[in-house]
Amino acid sequence: MASKAKWTKKKDQDGELSFEIDQDTIKKGLDTAFRRVRKNLNVPGFRKGKVPRVVFDQMYGEPALYQDALNAVLPGAYSAAVTETEIKPVSQPQVSVESMEPDQPWKIKATVAVEPEVKLGQFQKLEVKKQNTEVKAQDVTDELERLQKQQAELVLKEDGKSQKGDTVVIDYQGTIDGKAFDGGSAENYSLELGSNTFIPGFEDQLVDHQSGDQVDVKVTFPKDYQSKDLAGKEAHFQTTIHEIKTKELPQLDDDFAKDVDEDVDTLDDLKKKIKDRLTKQRQQQAEDKIEEEAVDKAINNAEFEKIPQAMIDQDVQNQVDQFLGNMQRQGINPQMYYQMTGTTEDDIKKRFSQDSEKRVKTNLLLEAIVKQEDIKVTKEERDQEIKDLASEYGMKEEDVRGALTDEMLDHDIAVKKAVEMITDTAVQK
Repeated sequence: MASKAKWTKKKDQDGELSFEIDQDTIKKGLDTAFRRVRKNLNVPGFRKGKVPRVVFDQMYGEPALYQDALNAVLPGAYSAAVTETEIKPVSQPQVSVESMEPDQPWKIKATVAVEPEVKLGQFQKLEVKKQNTEVKAQDVTDELERLQKQQAELVLKEDGKSQKGDTVVIDYQGTIDGKAFDGGSAENYSLELGSNTFIPGFEDQLVDHQSGDQVDVKVTFPKDYQSKDLAGKEAHFQTTIHEIKTKELPQLDDDFAKDVDEDVDTLDDLKKKIKDRLTKQRQQQAEDKIEEEAVDKAINNAEFEKIPQAMIDQDVQNQVDQFLGNMQRQGINPQMYYQMTGTTEDDIKKRFSQDSEKRVKTNLLLEAIVKQEDIKVTKEERDQEIKDLASEYGMKEEDVRGALTDEMLDHDIAVKKAVEMITDTAVQK
C-alpha cells in the first residue's frame, strides 16, 4: 500500500515521514470514492445512483474523486509507512500532499512527533535504603487503642465542662456584618470538638463550656474558602450548647475482641491477627518504597531524548480519565465532583501534570528494558493476568478477554517483569 517510506528527523522528536501510495491502492480508493458519490448523483438519462463511471469521468473528470479517494486510503497507507520505517508516533500527523498526478504514485508527507529513544544505564543491583518491617508491641497497642476509640459510645456528660474529644449538641446562627447568610445556621447539630469539621477557630471556642451556655463564636473564613462570597470575611455565630457528650471506651477484653472481629475468640487472638496484618502492610510498604527508589535510580542512570509535549499531554489526559472513571464507578459524575470540590477539569489536569514527565520516563525506561532483555510473555502468564484482573474488578474472565487484546496484555505483563528485574536485584543498605 505504502512504498518508499522514509523518516527524516527534524528537531528534537519531530520529523517528517514521506511515503507514496501506489496505483493499485489509488484505484481501489477511487472506486470507493465513486461508489459514495454516485449515490447522490442526478444525471439526465440515468436513474439516481446508477450513472456509469465512464460518464462521471467525462462530465467531472477523475481528479474530482481524488480527495475522497485519499481520505479512504490514507489511514492504511500512513500505517504501512509507520510500520516500514519502524517509528513510534506519539502525536496526530499533520499531512500534506506533495503530488497527486494521474497514473502516478501519490506522494505524501506527514509531520509527526515520535517516541524518544532511551539509552539504558545500570538498572540492576541498585543500592536502595534498607526498609524496616518490624512490628513492635507498641504498634499493636496503638492499633488496639484506635479500634477501642472506634467502638466508644457517647454518653451524656451531666457535670463538668466540654473538652476536646467531646461532642456538643448545638444551635448556631451565623451573621456577617449583622446579616444572616446561606448555610450559616443549624439546630441540634452534633459537633465533635477537635475534629476540625468547622472553620478554623470555631471548635476551640466551644471548649471549656457547660450545657446551657451561650457562646458568641467569632471566626474569619479562610481566604481560599470554596464559597467566594464568604472567603476572608469575619463572621459571628450565636451558639447555644444544649448537651455535652463524652466518649466511653469499652474494656479491652475477650468480649471486645469478638465485637471487633467475629473470627477471633480472645483478645490474644485479636492481637496476633493485628500483628500479622500490620506485618503484611509494612512489607508491602517496604516493597513499594524499594520499587520507587530503584526505578528512580534507573531513570537517573538512563539518558532520554527530549520528551515530546504530546506524550506529556496524553499522560495527563489518561490520568484525568482514570480518576474521573473511578469517581463515576462510585456514583459521582464529573459535574457532581466539580460542584462538590469547587474544582474544574483544568484543576485536575494541573494536579496530574506535576509528575507527568516522570511517569512518561518510567514507561519509556521499562519498555526499553523489555526490548533490550527480550522479555517474553507465556500463555500461562496471560491467562493468570486475566484471572487477576477479573478478580480485582469483579468481572467475568470472558469479559476481560473481550476488552483486552493479547498485545495489550503482553505489554502490561512484560512491563511488570521489567519492574521485577529492577526491584528483585536491588540491594538494601
